[in-house]
Amino acid sequence: MKYCIHCGTKLIEKELEHEGIIPYCPSCKEYRFKIFNTAVSMIITTKDLDKVLLIEQYGKKKHILVAGYINQGENAEDAARREIQEEVGLKVNRLIFQKTEYYEKSNTLMINFIAVVQNTNVCSNYEIDDYAWFSIEEGKEKIAKGSLAEQFYMLFYNKVKNHEI
Repeated sequence: MKYCIHCGTKLIEKELEHEGIIPYCPSCKEYRFKIFNTAVSMIITTKDLDKVLLIEQYGKKKHILVAGYINQGENAEDAARREIQEEVGLKVNRLIFQKTEYYEKSNTLMINFIAVVQNTNVCSNYEIDDYAWFSIEEGKEKIAKGSLAEQFYMLFYNKVKNHEI
């Protein structure tokens, strides 16, 4: 961040006790802490926890999780429900917080949930290229290798296998 988000003045670096060097706006006389995006990602599963829905997006032939940014004024749980409704047309019965992880590539804090849905009747929109339901085992093999989605999926997978959900 080089300019103040409130007045547009070029920021300077200034020492803040107990914090170190922080961007500072000489016009507003306020420190401006770095900001980042927040988004949600969801492992969509059936009530029996036996199937998962994975999607393909952005012309890439790899399976990932439904995800999206949180709108200003919206909480993470509402964003998760909204994104699932928008992208795949499913209603969420139960939402279980799983983990957060910072994703440097997009400067985003990802908030991951397990979303138990009412049914498997997907009605996708233009935001996704393809989708498929997989068994829990198949999902483990299909999820994009080395991705943050895979990290979240493996947490879910282990919880299901250990009967922790």
